[in-house]
Amino acid sequence: VVDGLCGREPPCRSDYSATWSLEEWLQLLDFLTGLFSLAVGSNVPDEEVLAKLSDVDHSHAEAVRSVLRARQEEIRRALLTRTNSISSAILQDFDWQLKLALSSDKISTLNTPLLSLGLDVRENGALRPITMELNREELSTLVSSLEAANKVRPQGRCYLINLWL
Repeated sequence: VVDGLCGREPPCRSDYSATWSLEEWLQLLDFLTGLFSLAVGSNVPDEEVLAKLSDVDHSHAEAVRSVLRARQEEIRRALLTRTNSISSAILQDFDWQLKLALSSDKISTLNTPLLSLGLDVRENGALRPITMELNREELSTLVSSLEAANKVRPQGRCYLINLWL
């Protein structure tokens, strides 16, 4: 299962057709792929992994945990590669400043808080700075959009969106 997750040849169903039906086989593959992805992508502790395997014989649960720990870095690299393949742009760094706009050329008293957000995005090897200025409503919309995107990500996959503001 880990081989399939890491882009190599997955296990062949015909080797296990006497043990599991097609539906059981697909459920098993989906469960283990999701478990490995979640455990590595979210740094789930061993106790929590074993708790998710509570319905499984202890020796089988230990075997899954052992495979997970032995191939953790390989799984992490595969998940990062899959995530990075979504876009060629990668957020390298960011910086933010909170400002208070006191007035503008059109309004003498403004008193509006603004967030100045600077993103350093690496795209095709070149670093491209992106700067934006957001008012309270725009920032709220951005945060809501990122939270919504994080909620609809496929369960068991490692597509994490973190905003450190």
